[in-house]
Amino acid sequence: MSSDLSTPATPLAAPHGEPALDGEPAPHGEPASEAALAVVATASKGSASDATDLDARLELRPLHVPDTLDGEDAADFLAMVEVRNETYRLIAGHDDLATTPAVLLPHYRPDPLETRLVWVVLLDGVVVGRVGLDLPHEGEARGGYFLIELHPDVWGQGIGRRAMRLVEDAAREHGRTVLETWVQHPETGGPRLASPTGFGSIPAEDRGARFLLAHGFTLSQIERYSALDLATCTDTVDALLAEAATHASDYRLVSWTAPTPPEHVAGYAWLKSRMATDTPNADLEVVEEVWDADRVARHDARNTEGGRTLHVVAAQHVETGELCAFNELVTGPEPDEVTHQEDTLVLREHRGHRLGTLVKCENLRQWREIAPWSRRVTTYNAEENRPMLDINEAIGFVPRSYEGAWKKVLEPQTA
Repeated sequence: MSSDLSTPATPLAAPHGEPALDGEPAPHGEPASEAALAVVATASKGSASDATDLDARLELRPLHVPDTLDGEDAADFLAMVEVRNETYRLIAGHDDLATTPAVLLPHYRPDPLETRLVWVVLLDGVVVGRVGLDLPHEGEARGGYFLIELHPDVWGQGIGRRAMRLVEDAAREHGRTVLETWVQHPETGGPRLASPTGFGSIPAEDRGARFLLAHGFTLSQIERYSALDLATCTDTVDALLAEAATHASDYRLVSWTAPTPPEHVAGYAWLKSRMATDTPNADLEVVEEVWDADRVARHDARNTEGGRTLHVVAAQHVETGELCAFNELVTGPEPDEVTHQEDTLVLREHRGHRLGTLVKCENLRQWREIAPWSRRVTTYNAEENRPMLDINEAIGFVPRSYEGAWKKVLEPQTA
């Protein structure tokens, strides 16, 4: 699974760092009211008989999303991003996942296809984490995608349990029966927990794994986080590109930097809609997405408004004109930022022509001119997605970490 915004942290997180799949907030064009979020947060603290010192010190406050970043009302948002980046650095051991408030802000604005609920976690008045829950509105969606993200300095105080109760209460309030999350599991020794897909495993004694198992979640899938050194892959990319082209004579390559040109909007929308159904999903919830020109425009705007550069290479079937494969690369506003490989897909009916290699390598070739100072590319793949992993490994991607996709079916709430 891929997102517009990087990756998750431990102990808990949602798909690749920001709540949900494509960074799309809010119900039917309106954000969830802060008053409503506050009611849920208060109800989730527990009864007076359970009150502890933590009750007096802890606040789960609905995040106010500011119009701009230079006003006083932006304080919580700015603090949230700072803690996010520091938490990722401490967990991952590098800054590849860092981003800026300007890049994130567009992803927290209202969108008609999803409700985004976000709380900042304050301990003694200081922001120490965030909680997020995304609720898609498409089709027969019954699930929610969540994160609970806490700075390591405050682990072990019971905050995660309070946050988990908050997430479950909010999900039930919105009629959801399934929760899913993605969590990075740093490598340690000891027993392993195998993925039910038969591909990959995680340390069974990892803090995040133990937390989720204790709260009734089951492991559904393993995702691999990989990186490519752009300084050393040029010859390999060029050779793979030339070889792949000999198998794809019925296709031509087209490319663009967002915003998407009018002649490719319909084809790009169709490819994006197939991401949910044509990629390995194990037993995770799958909601078929509907993409049209308006959705493509919103997707492009979220990237360009935040100063990101999004470049797409697609394979077009010469006879029909259909776009049938694509690859996305994106980076932030600074010239030396890390590049993130976002969505890649070859439509099922066009597989077997090396199109995955073709679009990936051509995008990397063009990227040399677009972002010449970017040091590396990072990406995620389901561990059972061997066709894409084979391509990535041939190009030179190497594993950096693994994360688990976790799922829980919520029991009906008793009176």
